Amino acid sequence: MAASPSTANPSPDAYRFDDLTALYINCTLKPSPQQSNTQGLIDKSRAIMDAHGVATHVLRAVDHDIATGVYPDMTEHGFATDAWPALYERVKAADVLVLAGPIWLGDNSSVTKRVIERLYACSSLLNDKGQYAYYGRVGGCLITGNEDGAKHCAMNVLYSLQHLGYTIPPQADAGWVGAAGPGPSYLDQGSGGPENDFTNRNTAFMTWNLMHVAALLKRAHGIPAHGNQRSEWDAGCRLDYPNPDYR
Repeated sequence: MAASPSTANPSPDAYRFDDLTALYINCTLKPSPQQSNTQGLIDKSRAIMDAHGVATHVLRAVDHDIATGVYPDMTEHGFATDAWPALYERVKAADVLVLAGPIWLGDNSSVTKRVIERLYACSSLLNDKGQYAYYGRVGGCLITGNEDGAKHCAMNVLYSLQHLGYTIPPQADAGWVGAAGPGPSYLDQGSGGPENDFTNRNTAFMTWNLMHVAALLKRAHGIPAHGNQRSEWDAGCRLDYPNPDYR
């Protein structure tokens, strides 16, 4: 009987992802250089990716003047400045996007919501196959806090990402909230956060699943461009739907 992958002792190079790029967007409310508990959990996931060849990058959204709105460039809609067009280029360059942020009042932070709104602003753009721009990329999320609501926050983030065109792997979220109610944050001394086996397991599974699915998509040149091309639909090609009557 052939050995299973987990017992076959694959070579150190068996799981290399040197062709992948990952972007973590930290949606903490704290500007740099203040300590971010969310960054502490990002670092756990990022270390796994770095060890297996992924080119990883982190940006702290609150450090950038991201305008409010749902258009790609809000300077065209009354704002004096908007950092999002430049940040979108970094999003577009990443095979993996991880949105990470804290819980406040049982929900995602205002910064997380603004980032999702601006991702949405660019979701109608198309790739070179005529599909929506985020096709062929994978998304996940990390949640931190010292109050309940991690699953609620993750549901919102992951639904939003898949609706925009991201592929969501199995178990694509992880989080740490500690005991319900006021208490220490993830990086506080004695919190138990960095040592928590449940959080560490979920973070590892999320990270590996993101890498596996991103590699599958990239090496297959993305999602097949059939039945999902906005450019073709707009041109009148309805595929398995009847073509419209233009008489």
